[in-house]
Amino acid sequence: MDCDNFMVPSVLQREPNKILCCDCGVQIDPNPSNMCISCLRARVDITEDIPKQVVIFFCRGCERYLQTTTAWISAAQESRELLSLCLKKLRGLDKVKLVDASFLWTEPHSRRIKIKLTVHKTLDSGLVMEQAFVVEYTVNHKMCDDCHRVEAKNFWKALVQVRQRAENKKTIYYLEQLILKHKAHSNITGMKTHNDGYDFFFSTEAHARKFLDFVKTVLPVKYSHSKKLISHDIHSNLYNYKFTYLIEIVPVARDNVVCLPKKMKSQMSYTSPVCLVSKVSNSIHLIDPSSCRMATITANEYWRNQFESIFSPKQLIKYYVLNIEPVMDKDRSFYPDPKAFSKKHVLADCWIVKESELGISDNSIHVKTHLGHILKVGDTVLGYDLANSNVNNPIFQKIDNSEVPDVILVKKHYDHSTRRRNRTWKLQHMADPDQGLNLEDDYYEFLDDLDEDPNLRKNINIFKDKTKTIPVDKNDVIDESAPYVTLEEMLDEMTIDDVEMADDEMEN
Repeated sequence: MDCDNFMVPSVLQREPNKILCCDCGVQIDPNPSNMCISCLRARVDITEDIPKQVVIFFCRGCERYLQTTTAWISAAQESRELLSLCLKKLRGLDKVKLVDASFLWTEPHSRRIKIKLTVHKTLDSGLVMEQAFVVEYTVNHKMCDDCHRVEAKNFWKALVQVRQRAENKKTIYYLEQLILKHKAHSNITGMKTHNDGYDFFFSTEAHARKFLDFVKTVLPVKYSHSKKLISHDIHSNLYNYKFTYLIEIVPVARDNVVCLPKKMKSQMSYTSPVCLVSKVSNSIHLIDPSSCRMATITANEYWRNQFESIFSPKQLIKYYVLNIEPVMDKDRSFYPDPKAFSKKHVLADCWIVKESELGISDNSIHVKTHLGHILKVGDTVLGYDLANSNVNNPIFQKIDNSEVPDVILVKKHYDHSTRRRNRTWKLQHMADPDQGLNLEDDYYEFLDDLDEDPNLRKNINIFKDKTKTIPVDKNDVIDESAPYVTLEEMLDEMTIDDVEMADDEMEN
């Protein structure tokens, strides 16, 4: 046989380390199941035990989601808290390994939440399989127990009564603004206004205690509490009580004149027994107009040695400044505490006359005042006439007349009617301000104090009044010397229209 004509049969050439899929015959890398990925996914679904449609509950009253049968949590849209809540509601997720989870966009008002999940699972053959899928959550509305109690009339477990038994109620208005700024009223289920304060209703005693602690930190107060038995289960030994807390605010306010008891005056050496209340915060701040010496009285000190105001802003009289000379001698090193003197005020000798006697009588009055930094000749100033007043106070009657000044000047007078008419800002309220408190006097005096004291404005939120035109030029201001709230200190008040407009912008 001719070797040249001998043909070697061709051997079937195959790629090394390749096998055929047992189902479709496609060449694949060897694996324990001997199947390609497409056939494996068609036959095996590692997410078959995980539901693709889930229902969660949302309370529209308090905007919280139901976490367990009784627990509700607050969670913003597409937040970590909401993602964690959705994953906990998903059954069968413990049978696989979660690799990734993320939100998919849905229309805000569709009441649908979509989450894309990526999971791993090891099959019986030892092959690790990965699969991604989408779970759709339907948000159903359900009222929580707390909102049910709010809807029920006259339901409460704890009552907090805030009272200030004083003629001037400016401190009550200040407390209202502090509550709004710090959102201390978030747990309040109801509120009533009274002539001397507010009543706040709570669903639990813990919420009432939390509100009580807030008031104690911002104002000098004392409180008492009581409880009333409503029902008693003798079988389970359970008691149902209603709790009542009474908070009493110190009966003094800003711009009041007070007379210190002898024991308290001895603790504050070199201080006149008749002082002016400059501020009421978590303590009472006093100033001696004859020396500019400051004193601070805490709540515990006040309730141990109580005193009342002997003059209130309703008794202020207008005086005309004839002459004023600042006191240059500021050597106070011989005092035990030189730092106790106010750096904001300037001590001055002032000659004044009553505005009603101006041009009629030459009886000028000489007083020492702490307002040397703002008063000038020709100004009108408000003050108390102590020399011609009949003060019915036992502490004041024991004081030597040499320690009592004839007049105490309080603040510079501005045209209140013009200021109130051209005020371009406003405050928010927890309830209808026309119910209970006197807005004609105390409330507008409080607004005037906000105009004059920038430090007082830092503690509250001031909003623009859209019904007024805000002056952008100094020439548009009617009285340049009068203090006012600047545009930078005002906030824009959010309305429902603003919220809907913001949602439309997000959709576009």
